Amino acid sequence: MSISLDGIAEGCDSPTRCMIPTLKSPQNYAAYRISPCDTNRLAIVFDPETAATSLTFCVEIFDPGGKTPPNRHNIAVEMFFILKGYGEAICDGKTVSIQAGDSLLVPPTGVHEIRNTSSERLYALCFMVPNEDFVELIRSGTPVELDEEDFRVLRGDRDR
Repeated sequence: MSISLDGIAEGCDSPTRCMIPTLKSPQNYAAYRISPCDTNRLAIVFDPETAATSLTFCVEIFDPGGKTPPNRHNIAVEMFFILKGYGEAICDGKTVSIQAGDSLLVPPTGVHEIRNTSSERLYALCFMVPNEDFVELIRSGTPVELDEEDFRVLRGDRDR
């Protein structure tokens, strides 16, 4: 499907089934720490409201030595794509090394955590389907700001 110059979707046979894509830039992401002592932050990119479906897509940013607490989801699949940095992922007692470019899929009920074992920040895209109240948990935390390092990584200009 393409968008014509006058903003009407071309190739769409029903206006009720066509949506204009939602575009967000990193400066529009709302970021939180779920708990005050957490060593990771989550920046929400898309949630069930903006996606019109039950999913959560966020960027998870781990401070050096940071980690998630061990957690599990009853029905949701959680997927991670490592943007920058390295560390380890633990799921049901099995530990694997992770680094930029790696993808990780955590099945429902898998007790898991991500650990940043480096002296620099670890950045991961995180997808959860269905949402399973994940975005509500994130938003119940403390709002935080993204900094210039975060924006450089999220824009893809890591070395500038």
